[in-house]
Amino acid sequence: MRRREFISLLGGAAAWPVAARAQQSAVPEIGFLNSASSDATKATVAAFRQGLAETGAIEGQNASIQYRWAEGRYDRLPALAADLVRRKVAVIATTSGIPPALAAKAATTSIPIVFTVGVDPVEVGLVGSLNRPGGNLTGVSILNVELAPKRLELLHELVPAATLIALLVNPANPNAETLSRELQAAARTLGLQLHVLRASTERDFDAVFATLLQLQAGGLVIGPDTFFVSRTEQLTALALRHAVPAISLYREFAVAGGLMSYGGNGTDAVRLAGIYCGRILKGEKPADLPVQQVTKVELIINLKTAKALGITVPLSLLASADEVIE
Repeated sequence: MRRREFISLLGGAAAWPVAARAQQSAVPEIGFLNSASSDATKATVAAFRQGLAETGAIEGQNASIQYRWAEGRYDRLPALAADLVRRKVAVIATTSGIPPALAAKAATTSIPIVFTVGVDPVEVGLVGSLNRPGGNLTGVSILNVELAPKRLELLHELVPAATLIALLVNPANPNAETLSRELQAAARTLGLQLHVLRASTERDFDAVFATLLQLQAGGLVIGPDTFFVSRTEQLTALALRHAVPAISLYREFAVAGGLMSYGGNGTDAVRLAGIYCGRILKGEKPADLPVQQVTKVELIINLKTAKALGITVPLSLLASADEVIE
């Protein structure tokens, strides 16, 4: 081998790690902002990765994800969002309702944001229009808050003798006031009395269930909130211990032993958000991507829990259920 060729080979070998590092640093980073914890949202993360993969973006290969968890504390979201902005991520996915979406929106007007929310995103000021979002935000809307009156109706159908039903909301969630107002109206229509209870920390749960017993409430509607999702096991255990028939929008609640769940398919919404993030990585603009709406809803009944509570589930309701847990 000639000396010149040998030197060229050495030069190429020496340059390769530099080129490799440059290529590695060119892998786009995605910010993943969630109000809950990593343990409570494994299905959410899996659905998001699936959506990304459908566009060809694979975590650890040609894409990187920076995860930020608020652990149920909404007050941490602004700092977590600001941290993602400082990292100059290519896109931010907010996958747990209004609070992280609003925190991300307040943190940047230039980095694309893809949200999943259970309310009308126009009504809460995230976008100007569903078809033409404008700005740097787009995402997926799920039927959640709008279905709250139906959840009350379903619970009333299971416990028709109950005259007082309680609603649990997180006062730190922007949807709490709207939800309370809509359910009060629905309760009046059904001839029911609705009592609103509030919890934003684990310490509040014992007081909530003590109040339920004092009121002799016939059932509990659990409002849509990521903090409640992250404490599904605890809420389920308390409802069973105190023999309180309860309904949530989240499938995880019924699977964990809660009486019933009725709501939109959250994992599918997150998968769609993953697809949007992948498309943005390829150069599409959030302003040009219309907000998608997940309209399919699922009714899940835990028949084992119903029997433990002494509740007879009408055959018509069982027939309409998407899943019955026995």
